[in-house]
Amino acid sequence: QVQLVESGGGLVQPGGSLRLSCAASGSIFAIYAMAWYRQAPGKQRDLVARITSGGTTNYADSVKGRFTISRDDAKNTAYLQMNSLKPEDTAVYYCKMIRVMTRDNTLDAWGQGTLVTVSS
Repeated sequence: QVQLVESGGGLVQPGGSLRLSCAASGSIFAIYAMAWYRQAPGKQRDLVARITSGGTTNYADSVKGRFTISRDDAKNTAYLQMNSLKPEDTAVYYCKMIRVMTRDNTLDAWGQGTLVTVSS
């Protein structure tokens, strides 16, 4: 069983910074990619950032230059450093880990979501 636990969300002022964490637990051998998505009320869930096991990153145009995704494979953890936050960044942020390889299978896993509110 693979579980993802997200943390780091909260209320921040425009221009501020926040760092999200997503830790996977279980008997994990490897994780191909880690990603962050976000979903605002009434909107679809969109990819924010992604990083592969080889270190290749992708970012949505709306966050490029402001957000940085990273991973710590020793801790099976993904991070999203968010700087210069804008009100339009307000959303529930979801962690996804892609092709999580365990002893018995390979699966994708989603975190529970953490709310980021950017407001003065």
